[in-house]
Amino acid sequence: MPLQEIEAGRMRLNYQDVGAGPVTVVLLHGFPFNSTLWRPQIPALAELHRVIAPDLRGFGASQLSAEPYTIARLADDVAELLDALGLRRAVIGGLSMGGYVAFEFFQRHRRRAAALVFADTRPDPDSPEARADRARMAELARSRGSRAVVDELLPRLLSPWTRAQKPEVERALREMMGAANPEAIAAALMAMAARADSRPLLPQIEVPTLVVGGTQDSLTPADQLLEWGRQIPGARVELIEAAGHVSNLERPEAFNALLLDFLSSFASTWAQSP
Repeated sequence: MPLQEIEAGRMRLNYQDVGAGPVTVVLLHGFPFNSTLWRPQIPALAELHRVIAPDLRGFGASQLSAEPYTIARLADDVAELLDALGLRRAVIGGLSMGGYVAFEFFQRHRRRAAALVFADTRPDPDSPEARADRARMAELARSRGSRAVVDELLPRLLSPWTRAQKPEVERALREMMGAANPEAIAAALMAMAARADSRPLLPQIEVPTLVVGGTQDSLTPADQLLEWGRQIPGARVELIEAAGHVSNLERPEAFNALLLDFLSSFASTWAQSP
């Protein structure tokens, strides 16, 4: 699926734009990935819907600008991408760091979120210990490059089942992560460390919402995901067996089935929604 490039606000973003239909879905990748993270989802969703998957700034083919790198800035990038494409509203979905961006998008542009999908993510901010660890990893990226970060982070991303049964997933992630710009890795780490607390938003989310995660996710544990997901009024909260922190790649058939069913539940009313 070829990337396209567009002027979005003050920078150029690269993105995939596939399919057509009543619902437009924007998929936001996690850290330190790019839009190819969604390779199993894009063709499945594009049979019925329009799917847009950007490379967040600094990752994939999108540029890393000189302005401050924040989760809020990434959320505004998404809004500016919608503007550039002439889209008023979309389903906004994100995995891990992409979920942080989706929370911030709802905070800043909530009337443009027709629905939300949160995958393997969390609304709470980093603890002091987690912030210190991100700062350490940012320095590691700058001093030793992206591969050093990959070697440390990758074992925490996948479930034991995935590592044993689907080694091709680990190979694909290692290649994707290893290609990331070390400066973008460092910038994104510090942005995540400084992100806002999104827990006060949970009871305010009034649009259809899907919360999904892996039962073996060590970074956003299943019990915590169930707890916060149920604070969103009417949210659908689902767990995928044997998946870790990258559930969309580890168990793509289960992930796609949940996402397609969720989208079908409100696709018929999309045109009438405000």
